[in-house]
Amino acid sequence: MAWNPDVYEKFKNERYLPFYDLLSLVQVKENLKAIDLGCGTGELTAKLAKELPGSKVLGVDSSAEMLQKARAYADNDLHFQQRDIEQALSGGKKYDLVFSNAALQWLNEHEIVFPKVIGLLEKGGQVAIQIPSNHDHFTHRLIRDLASESPYKEALNSWVRPLTVLKIEDYGKIFFENGLSDICVFEKIYPHILPNADALYEWTSGTALIPYMEKLPEHLQEQFKEEYIKRLRKEFPESPVFYPFKRILMSGILS
Repeated sequence: MAWNPDVYEKFKNERYLPFYDLLSLVQVKENLKAIDLGCGTGELTAKLAKELPGSKVLGVDSSAEMLQKARAYADNDLHFQQRDIEQALSGGKKYDLVFSNAALQWLNEHEIVFPKVIGLLEKGGQVAIQIPSNHDHFTHRLIRDLASESPYKEALNSWVRPLTVLKIEDYGKIFFENGLSDICVFEKIYPHILPNADALYEWTSGTALIPYMEKLPEHLQEQFKEEYIKRLRKEFPESPVFYPFKRILMSGILS
């Protein structure tokens, strides 16, 4: 997908809050081999690296646009590579810490993906993952509903982005069945106070809307956007708007 770092970072403070909660789950040790799956602009990967004295940290991301900004944070202990997460999962290397903040939700079949993520761990290593869990919120349901209506349905060949995020108990079970102990899985609401319904559009335009806009022909993109904003305004006429953003945070240690 073609990510726009400037759009994504417009709500940087709100998007970064779950990172700090995830970071608090990491057992800080020296001289670790760590990988950040879906490192984005690298700013948070750099913060992670600073918390791990003497460690070698690798950030991987598929977006050249994001990694262009990440280069500013690279040093002798922090490196970045343009790779799909799927490629990183099949690379054969092992790590003491596998970290991923708001990235794995873009991969399908978590029942298959998450055991592969755990498979990157050295014995005694830790996995720490955060993913959004807001697929049932109106902002996301509306995107799927619109995509299922004409003329977008025909233009998309009935494609709708599949729902990938599982229930928290499912992730706990996957962790247990793949040899993890000290399992911690929980869902948290991060309350975001946005100016109005248009700000909800700006939020989703940096993430959830991207794959639809990429697949729609140019002459329908603006029409889709306008209809989406129109319905958001109808659903959220108030100002400010309370946006209860749900995230799942999880960690475990390979026994």
